[in-house]
Amino acid sequence: MSNVTKFPQRSDRRTEVASGWIAAIERGLTEGEEKELGLWLAENRQNYESFMELAALWDRMDVLHRLADIFPEPDKRKAARNTRVALAVAASVVAALTLFAVLQMPETRAPETGNEAVALQPSAYETVIGEQRTFKLPDGTQLVLNTNSLVQVDYSLTNRILRFERGEIHVSVAHDPERPLSVVIGNTIVQAVGTEFNIEITQDQSIELMVTDGVVMVGVIDSSATEGSSDSPILLTQGSKVVGAGEKAVISGDEPSTEAIEPQRVQSNEIAVELSWREGNLIFQGESLEEAVYEVGRYTAVEFVILDEEAKKVRVAGMFKAGDVEGLLSALRNHFNITYEWDGTDKILLSAD
Repeated sequence: MSNVTKFPQRSDRRTEVASGWIAAIERGLTEGEEKELGLWLAENRQNYESFMELAALWDRMDVLHRLADIFPEPDKRKAARNTRVALAVAASVVAALTLFAVLQMPETRAPETGNEAVALQPSAYETVIGEQRTFKLPDGTQLVLNTNSLVQVDYSLTNRILRFERGEIHVSVAHDPERPLSVVIGNTIVQAVGTEFNIEITQDQSIELMVTDGVVMVGVIDSSATEGSSDSPILLTQGSKVVGAGEKAVISGDEPSTEAIEPQRVQSNEIAVELSWREGNLIFQGESLEEAVYEVGRYTAVEFVILDEEAKKVRVAGMFKAGDVEGLLSALRNHFNITYEWDGTDKILLSAD
């Protein structure tokens, strides 16, 4: 069973209004704004239901303490009603933190075959900046490549080898105990018989592995052992680390070591956030502006330059569609007081207002 929570696909005026309220709550509401927020929440059942649905996805986030001063309980007769209001507001806070801006992903998929292609072996499969593609291998294994990614696929009678060179990839492995599938990144091997996992090669060349179904083994061996198609299958030793469903591990890019791999449990909501790229979304939960624009920059050729230290520390929250730079800039200006200036056609200067 997959450990990934599905995010509802919603883009409407109600979400946009909630986004503005979240920005206002972050800076502090005036007395008039508190009343206006309460009226908006009570305006119709759809507002309440939408926020409660989204809040269920983020119930591990501690947001109620932010609302205690906004909606205090004046007396016992109104306690039940105020509890419902507080829950609705909490839901609105959590939901809007993830959904305040909805931008459009540029269409970069192959027109004749759609977003899915059948891979022939051996071959290289690559995506350009801003592109995401899905490939099906002959054994039924599915590869989903994120922006600017490259993988070499090499199958033989005894081995299934993916040499992953850059970017991010999600692998759904077809079950074949006689031929474990191995993803090779330098000297690191991630091996599975039949499971689902995600691998990203980060900016510092570290490897981030997250398993969403089943278990995988992780080992560090001489990369020469994986060169070419061998008659002998690649088998990891008993000293390899096991990473199971709902776990994440980070392998250093400098000196990978099996002993240094420490799998950590990951909540299903966090998995959904990290894998939201598969639906063209980028979700931030309070990351710094510096971290956010780096991630956004993976999906566009535009360079972001933050001019002051204060702006770098601004915390960003929301769900964005990757690729729409203008939409991102509008959200930063309207919700986070970040101003921008174009420097030519491919560089944007950001600063705190």
